[in-house]
Formats: sequence, C-alpha cells, structure tokens
Amino acid sequence: MPRQYDHRKVLATTVDAWGRALWLICPDAELRPRSHGRPYPQPRTRPYDALLVIDSEGAIQEQFLRGVSLRVTQLDALPNGRFVLEGYGDAGKHNAQIYGADGRRRRSFAMGRAVEYLMADRRHHVWSAYFDEGVYVDPISAAGLVRWDSGGNHQWDYAPPKGIEYIDTVYAFNVDDGVAWASYYPTFPLLEARTNGRIRLRTTPVVAPVGMAVHKDQIVTLGGNRQPDRLHRCRMTEHEALLIEEARLTLPNGAPLKRYARPVGRGRHLYLHGASPRQWYVMGI
Repeated sequence: MPRQYDHRKVLATTVDAWGRALWLICPDAELRPRSHGRPYPQPRTRPYDALLVIDSEGAIQEQFLRGVSLRVTQLDALPNGRFVLEGYGDAGKHNAQIYGADGRRRRSFAMGRAVEYLMADRRHHVWSAYFDEGVYVDPISAAGLVRWDSGGNHQWDYAPPKGIEYIDTVYAFNVDDGVAWASYYPTFPLLEARTNGRIRLRTTPVVAPVGMAVHKDQIVTLGGNRQPDRLHRCRMTEHEALLIEEARLTLPNGAPLKRYARPVGRGRHLYLHGASPRQWYVMGI
C-alpha cells in the first residue's frame, strides 16, 4: 500500500480477479482488543464513508464508498466497477452490501453467518464459503459453499454426492472465472465446482491446507499437514491429486515464512501477506 496511507486503519484487504490489490480504509476508526489475536479496526460511528485504495500494477486509484453501515471484514471487486462488502451490521442479517461505480449502495442482503471466504470472478459470479459456526446454525451457511450472482441473488448451494462428507469448514479456497476449488474439513477432499453445475471431488494426500493455486492439471497447496510454510505440488487425474514434490515457501529475500493471514487463491496465483495488511506477496504456478 502506498506510504501516504500508512497512518490509516485498514478494515479489509484482498487481491481481486483482475490482479489488483484492494484496501478498504475507514478514516475514523479505532483499534479494539480481541480476546485472542491482534486488535481489529472498528469504525467509531456508523454509517460512515470508507476509502477504497486500488493498486493496479503501481497505478493508484481512490474510490469512496458512501454510507457503509457494516464493520467490514471482507470485500471484493465485481464487473462494471462495482464492489461487494461483507461484515457485521446492526441488524445482524443483512451482512452483505453491493456498491455501484459511483460509490453508492445498490443493495443489502443476507449472506449467512461465519463467512470464511468471499470471492468473485470476472463473469458476475460471487462465492461465499463458510466455517462451522455458521454451517450448523444458519440456513444460508449450512451448505458450506454458496454461489450468488453479482447482484446478490442466490444461485446455487453445494450438496455433496452420496457417501461424501458435507462441509464443516472450508480451509483453502481458490476462485477462477467460472470455477471454484475448495478443500474442506473433515476429510479434505479437493472439490471442483463449476458454474455450469458440474462438480467433481478428488482424493488428495494433503491434509488441512490453507491456500491453493490451480492451473490446468497442476495444483499447489500451502500449509498442508499443519506445516504453515509447506508446499505440495500435485498432478490432478480424474479422481485424485497425485503428489509430485514438496518444498518450503520463503519470503522473496529468502527469510522463513512465519505467521501470515489467510491467503487469496486466484487461479494459478496465490497471494498472501504477513501481520501487516499493507504488502501482498504473490506465488504462481
């Protein structure tokens, strides 16, 4: 993130389907302590005007989003200059909002509780993946993986084939145009879900990955087998992912990879950042 924003509080950040880094900033926010982990930024008042900083290969653009009423935890870009936000709201139900290119809110809707991932593609599809605190108590979250259109209209729920475990928590997620990939607890199959309704599950030797990059018949997972810096490269067949090699991911300067935030998988690229949300790193296959 450019240095002129260093003093600002970042509510949420991601890398979108066009490879742009996004940072949502609340000009009037304070840090609130958690019972565990790092403090989080909390808007002092709601609604508020948020500043969205967009970095497209070094070209910086600013966009104001007016009248945000959520404590935003996730965001993504949609086609035609729009954006979708997800977070905590006063009503507790309408936890997602869509904003137009003019920065005005177009719609609020319920996306379900305990959203682990919110990701969109360039073809007007939005995916939400969930963890157990929503799966077991919320009818929207119950499927574990849901697809919406870019207007916030519900399109599809995941239903596992007979004999396959349902989703408890999605651990690793990747979205490309027209397809989502997921690895989920308890059995960690590799789920391929396409927007034409086709799904495929493969067995994999990797347990509990936290990120993945996918290209053609190759998949690289990060953090599998409870080792945060471990990479597993696999070749996919019709029914399984076969391990080819293992490696360790380091920072560009060769330093060991320590604690990092939840990675963002976009097709063949995997983006991640450390304790600070202000700098993204990218790994590709």
